[in-house]
Amino acid sequence: MDVELRAPRVGEVEVVAELKAVVMRDDLERLGRYDEVRVRQRLRDEFSEVYSSVIVMGEDIVGSLTVRPYGGGLKVEHLYLDPRHQGRGIGSRVLCEVLARADAEGVEVRLTVLRGSAVRGLYERYGFVVEGEDPVDVHMVRVPAASSA
Repeated sequence: MDVELRAPRVGEVEVVAELKAVVMRDDLERLGRYDEVRVRQRLRDEFSEVYSSVIVMGEDIVGSLTVRPYGGGLKVEHLYLDPRHQGRGIGSRVLCEVLARADAEGVEVRLTVLRGSAVRGLYERYGFVVEGEDPVDVHMVRVPAASSA
């Protein structure tokens, strides 16, 4: 499985915006929050040349990831995988890279997941715990491995 993270190229934000709309649609519709325009625009507004990456297999974009500094730690945003590539360990591999970096730096990692989303199980397997909830989102945190021992 030849998967790598690389910096986004000009125009690839649109590929990622479309990917987000596809990946998030079912969960957002379940919550009564799907807006075809807004889901893409939020990604465009938050996508960062500095903190965002695309996940590629060969030349194909199969996902995205944004990792920002946040409150002395890191915040994972926009981790999306093309549904055709989900369940193959790609998300785990990418997440493990982020967590290894956080552990080496001794910092917490935070993220937000939609209520009822199946991806929450992935995050829980890697040590994330619920920090807070609202009617739409579940906010999660993971302490560095060295601190949790």
